[in-house]
Amino acid sequence: MSEAPLPEIRSLPSWLLGRAAARGRALVAEALAEQDMRMWHHVVLSAVRDLAPVAQADLGRGVGLDPKDLVGVLNDLQAAGLVVREPDPKDRRKNAVSLTARGVRLLTRCERAARTANDELLAPLSEAEREQFTGMLRRISGTGH
Repeated sequence: MSEAPLPEIRSLPSWLLGRAAARGRALVAEALAEQDMRMWHHVVLSAVRDLAPVAQADLGRGVGLDPKDLVGVLNDLQAAGLVVREPDPKDRRKNAVSLTARGVRLLTRCERAARTANDELLAPLSEAEREQFTGMLRRISGTGH
């Protein structure tokens, strides 16, 4: 067979974006695994850093994670000494989540690893192409700036 199967499907931007996204996720997941971190745990740690102190419900909505799944991730992160849950200063009936110093250090390493993985993903592109490509992805993904 001289031609790849499914040429029509494989020429669709949506198919190509899906393949690129899958490759990117795999590269980042592998890089995070080297730091003993899983993807959703990294997402939640990053969101806690950006929003802390943050109520669990607000955190779940912010990252788009089901409340039951968020509790499991937070339990893992707290057991590892990466986050603390304390009464929310704005509403003592709720828990607010914050990073520990250990969580900050691990998040810094994970962010470095994720950037390296993304550099590998975009290695075929020049610096100017990377900036242009990222800008285009923002526009078509609806995520804004």
